[in-house]
Amino acid sequence: MSRQPYLTSRLQGYDTTIFSTMSALAAEHDAVNLGQGYPDDDGPDEVKDAVIAAIRDGRNQYAPGHGVGPLRAAVVEHQRRFYGIELDPDTEVTATAGATEALCAAILALCEVGDEVITFEPYYDSYVANIAMAGAVRVPVTLRAPDWSYDPEALEAAVGPRTRLIVLNSPHNPTGKVFTRSELEHLASVAVAHDLVVVTDEVYEHLVFDGEHIPIATLPGMRDRTVTISSAGKTFSFTGWKIGWMCAAPELSAAVRAAKQWLSFSNNTPGQFGIATALALGDDYYAGFRSDYRRRRDRLVAGLREVGLEVHEPAGTYFATADVRPLGYDDGMDFCQRLPAEVGVAAIPNVAFYDDVDAGRPYVRFAFCKSDATIDEAVARLAKLAPGPGGRP
Repeated sequence: MSRQPYLTSRLQGYDTTIFSTMSALAAEHDAVNLGQGYPDDDGPDEVKDAVIAAIRDGRNQYAPGHGVGPLRAAVVEHQRRFYGIELDPDTEVTATAGATEALCAAILALCEVGDEVITFEPYYDSYVANIAMAGAVRVPVTLRAPDWSYDPEALEAAVGPRTRLIVLNSPHNPTGKVFTRSELEHLASVAVAHDLVVVTDEVYEHLVFDGEHIPIATLPGMRDRTVTISSAGKTFSFTGWKIGWMCAAPELSAAVRAAKQWLSFSNNTPGQFGIATALALGDDYYAGFRSDYRRRRDRLVAGLREVGLEVHEPAGTYFATADVRPLGYDDGMDFCQRLPAEVGVAAIPNVAFYDDVDAGRPYVRFAFCKSDATIDEAVARLAKLAPGPGGRP
């Protein structure tokens, strides 16, 4: 990768995300884009109507830095309703520009230069960019197929005198892993024993097909050392509105808010009113959302297997990871770079999310937050892919 002459050394190598790169290739070749995770469908009309009403009612100026009251109250009720978590809307809930800003603000606020941050790889790429911006050091712990479990001894060995944070993502992007209760209890025990803060990205909390989503903040000793982050983009299919939220104990919230105010100060005011409405939707919405995406998962997984890929069925999220080696490829990056031009499909090479490139090399992520027609067209095109350099077994 060429060096960018004006870019600070901390961000060298982070100038372009893999999502932008692959989406550009998709556009160039008119490819079906199963790479970037944005839905084909919008969310509920009543949520759109709430935003339109907020605009017409004059809710168009700066919101309070920590978010409008109705959204913070709706987040409190959501956490109580689904997880039994009690929060103070004034001191423990903060609206953000999507989960992306919340993650950045948390890492910037909580890490000194030289502090270490444990991440599970494959990791979402913004985590490592945020760590770099903070001048901190990432320490990866690898999740391994087929169940994407981690070695408890590896996590314990990753903790050192400069460790400050553990970044957790469950349900996990890109693998679709849902961390089990026993894994979370182990992780919590490590955090408590070493006085660490856990920053947890839970944006796919309502897309769990197998197992259950357990917020680590609900485990013993974790209430006051967890920053919980989620987003409307994934649960309500309004990714372009960039409405997220962060929940944490008052002292942690105050620290993250101190950083957040210098990033965006405040966020999309009418959108916040709309998402307050969304969070209050009935159980039928959440159940239907999960059921619909389980069906889409099954459709894509079946199609990819018919093509000849080895697919690790995701327990959550709207992504499926496939091993490309059965098609005669051994390099997921090369596979993804060929796809748009050769058959008109775009996907994401998981190796972009690894320090251990050998561990991530054969895996590719496909998104199923798409219509049936889009999924079927992608599968039909993939069936025309020529064998890889290694040939088909």
